[in-house]
Amino acid sequence: MAASPVVLILGAGPRIGASVAEKFANNGYKVAIVSRSGSGTKTAKGFLSLKADLYKPDSIPALFDAVKTEFYTPPSVVVYNAGGFTNPLDKDSMFSVPAENVALDLNINTISPYVAAQQAVSGWATLPMGTKKTFIYTGNMTNVSIVPMPLMLSIGIGKSASASWIGLADTLYLAQGYRFFYADERHQDGKLKGSGVDGDAHGEFYWQLANHEENVPWHATFVKDKGYVHFSLN
Repeated sequence: MAASPVVLILGAGPRIGASVAEKFANNGYKVAIVSRSGSGTKTAKGFLSLKADLYKPDSIPALFDAVKTEFYTPPSVVVYNAGGFTNPLDKDSMFSVPAENVALDLNINTISPYVAAQQAVSGWATLPMGTKKTFIYTGNMTNVSIVPMPLMLSIGIGKSASASWIGLADTLYLAQGYRFFYADERHQDGKLKGSGVDGDAHGEFYWQLANHEENVPWHATFVKDKGYVHFSLN
């Protein structure tokens, strides 16, 4: 009997992470969630709860090992939903953010998801032909549009860098059936959703992406209740 498919969600917060976990669990997936408060055991819903500091890229491989040990298969879907930024010491000056904080934020926004993608691809090579293999990164519009606020410095750098390697990966691995998505929820007019992101909308859209539906491109901009929407003016 084939093992149930597995989704690994790195950055399992109460909004997007929780909604994505519920959506996949309700559709037959085994679920592993990663957070700083992970217990190392199963939750009441049967999710494998793992603890990690995603500011530390070297913590990522052990998470994939734990998933494979628990579920006897690597995750076919990996969702990277973590992120971070540093408030400027002077709220009016982007250059008041210390360089060491810029580097630290780059870890959680770019380096750790890159390591997660490395681990995902390694595991996908062992999965049966026909299995849909998907990496989804929770982004925002800072990869295509300047948000004129000093506090957006490090998160904008990180999201932009990740969009670059995600687009490259999707292009290079598409022939193998591997998909990589930079998911970006927008308002209907295409503007930044910011703190107003909708968890359930992410759950529905990420499920669509994991099923490789409707030929959605790697730069997966979407609107609640509509799914993928192409915005020509970003």
